[in-house]
Amino acid sequence: MAARMPKAIESLTLLVPTLLSVLLSAAGGVTAAPVNWTTRGPLDEQDQAATGSASKTSDDPEVKAVLEKLAAAGITQPATVEDVRKAYLFYPKLSGTPEQIFRIQDRQIPGPAGKLPIRVYSSKPASGAPILVFFHGGGFVAGDLDSYDTPLRSVANRCECTVVSVAYRLAPEDKYPAAPEDAYAATKWVADHAAEIGGDATRIAVGGDGAGGNLAAVVTLMARERKSPRLVFQVLIYPMLDASTMRPSWFTESDVPTITREVKHKAMSAYLPIATPISDPFVAPIRSARLTDLPPALVIAYGGDDPMRVEGEEYVRRLKQDGVAATISLYPSAVHGFFLMAGDLAEGKRCIDEVATSVKHAFSGT
Repeated sequence: MAARMPKAIESLTLLVPTLLSVLLSAAGGVTAAPVNWTTRGPLDEQDQAATGSASKTSDDPEVKAVLEKLAAAGITQPATVEDVRKAYLFYPKLSGTPEQIFRIQDRQIPGPAGKLPIRVYSSKPASGAPILVFFHGGGFVAGDLDSYDTPLRSVANRCECTVVSVAYRLAPEDKYPAAPEDAYAATKWVADHAAEIGGDATRIAVGGDGAGGNLAAVVTLMARERKSPRLVFQVLIYPMLDASTMRPSWFTESDVPTITREVKHKAMSAYLPIATPISDPFVAPIRSARLTDLPPALVIAYGGDDPMRVEGEEYVRRLKQDGVAATISLYPSAVHGFFLMAGDLAEGKRCIDEVATSVKHAFSGT
């Protein structure tokens, strides 16, 4: 423990406000009701109800093989921003063969700081398709349009929708609020120019994984506060919903594959200006004072007591308490980043199918 003290001191600006927030929440007597899970796994093609904490990551042979590939590439447990960027250059190698799709367009749209790159995936020639605006993961410091090309082709085809992938600005070159402002600007542009890309402005959803899941959740808050655009659904894939690492799971599961407490500190330090309060809901959606009047949500999580699962479970509980329809889906054998690993992981394929199916149902109003 003594060897970890310097890192803890480096992260004091994140930890102290979080500890105060935790103590204040406890003093308020918040009741943690159990969350009902939908569990996905190799042996249960049908949905099963699971309550409370699920089992830890299993010894799935596919996961073991993927971890061996990551270890050989030197990216199993990234410790720096450079390591995260290296990992997101490697992950597409695990995504499988890209599907054919009707049309892909790379465009530049107006953003808060100049041109903002997007990639538009059209699954069919007809106009009036529903639209999913997607924000890639990468801890706010990594990832790009190419990293997510393969899974987003699949989502567009299965959902029979248009997917707009957004290349928001990354830290540390562009710190907060660059990423969420880019994400919101892209979503607003899509709503205002839906017909231009063959889409339907009345059926727009947002989604993302990891840091992109954070941005999708933040965009729903921004859209509510700014009165536009109207969003019909949010799909959050193992989202980063809090800036802190003070929950017990970050200590008990600090060395889980592909993400660690240390690298989250490094990424958040790169992303946030030093004076940024981590209670800002546009930094940490889970800390929003209210989650009312938001679109229905699907939160996808993995593993047992992994930190991202704990945050997702808490967020779904909060959404439900504020009257928002929300579902949480657990992939017990998966690891962080499995949405990008459908070429090697069956659970990655199932995740893509579930994302596409849930968004398609939201667009049809079912």
